[in-house]
Amino acid sequence: MRLPGRKQIDADELQENWQPKLYVRLIALVVLSAYAIAFVLENRNNVNVHFVLATASVSLIWLILLAIAIGVAAGILVAQLDRRRRRRGAAQ
Repeated sequence: MRLPGRKQIDADELQENWQPKLYVRLIALVVLSAYAIAFVLENRNNVNVHFVLATASVSLIWLILLAIAIGVAAGILVAQLDRRRRRRGAAQ
């Protein structure tokens, strides 16, 4: 018995509309977000950073993020220098 105004969903249409890649991406996004939140909460303790002439007390998460940023910047600079060196070598 079919109710008026209700659309009947058949198995072929359901199979055609089901998007496994979308659901995998959504689940991965939720898992990564939960991991990022847990990572920040676990690393919120203050630590002392000793420089040559000074000492600073910062949250560990900021120290980790600063180290990542410095590493990314250094990687980009090294890649640029390597690309420039290869271009000069190919031009000669």
